[in-house]
Amino acid sequence: MNDHDELRRDPLLAVLVEKADLTGEERRRERDRGQALAGKSTLNRLELTGAEGGEDERYKKIALDTGAVDRRRVEVFLQAQPEAPKEIVLDLDATDDPLHGNQEGRFFHGYYGHYCYLPLYIFCGDHLLCARLRPSNIAASAGSLQELQRIVAPIRQAWPGVKITLRGDSGFCREELMAWCEQNCVDYVLGLAKNERLKAELAAELGQAEQQWRATGRPARVFREFTYQTRESWSRARRVVAKAEPLDKGANPRFVVTSLAPRAWPAQALYENLYCARGEMQNRIKEQLMLFADRTSTAFLRSNQIRLYFSSAAYLLMHALRRLGLRGTELAQAQCATIRLKLLKLGALLRLSVRRVGVSLAGGYPHTALFARVYAQLRALPLRC
Repeated sequence: MNDHDELRRDPLLAVLVEKADLTGEERRRERDRGQALAGKSTLNRLELTGAEGGEDERYKKIALDTGAVDRRRVEVFLQAQPEAPKEIVLDLDATDDPLHGNQEGRFFHGYYGHYCYLPLYIFCGDHLLCARLRPSNIAASAGSLQELQRIVAPIRQAWPGVKITLRGDSGFCREELMAWCEQNCVDYVLGLAKNERLKAELAAELGQAEQQWRATGRPARVFREFTYQTRESWSRARRVVAKAEPLDKGANPRFVVTSLAPRAWPAQALYENLYCARGEMQNRIKEQLMLFADRTSTAFLRSNQIRLYFSSAAYLLMHALRRLGLRGTELAQAQCATIRLKLLKLGALLRLSVRRVGVSLAGGYPHTALFARVYAQLRALPLRC
């Protein structure tokens, strides 16, 4: 909302939303003349209207269908695939959204060391499937099962034969999540928090890895897999892959629990090639921040969720631009901030006449050829994209 009083006067934005009066000179109220678009008080109605938008709300009657927003992200993902994939990996992660006021749902998080929200993100590769704002006085996995059920159902309906693997850190290693996966033919590979029993299982391998490290002076890793079951929380024994690795600061054992068979994924390949690849999701979360996902400064959790929807919608647009318009270019793998800086933040002169709107780009723009190529690729797309 910070810049909206200026942006509502922008004729180019008026063109994009198909306003007939691009300068706002024909508006009924004198105070609105010269401003083609709605004021921030109108936009605030969307944030401040309740979930139902009842009749008792005199002014705030622009209700958001959150279910439709959640479904749309999955629909965009399905439509983006040229053909049904054989296998997909769903990544789950939680992150902190620092708060500096007294927002609803504000709590101090001991791990992050500040007051924050704890949004849940679910990605499939670069595709954003879930951005759920949550208070931070909960476990990282809270609500993740319900989100997965919502996401997996339409994916399975569209692609009945697709193999789905769930991937996450130890915060998502929960019985209800693993049991649901096992009952619904969804594989999983999840971090497992270390404890004394697990470290005892890996003691021999830790000694072997330390001997190799001291003999060669090079990093050494020794892997082992075994069957493990907690004393109370797990309903069954499960396959655990363990990594023994000595470091200057001491031993660095790591554990992963998985439903994947050893024949398909041997221990080392499962850890290094499959589980560690989840780190790429951190780059996708950083891109949310590049698109202002942390602007959650309203008083209410619901309205802050709407702002998170706005930033996630911006990411969908940027990812579509990267996927469709930037393919084959130097920016095909660029992050959102780079795309904004090099492709979108351009100096231009706007000319309005009775019959047309003219846009003259700055003559010193250094990426003219790239801009022209992206424009041509976007124009060549069918309308459904």
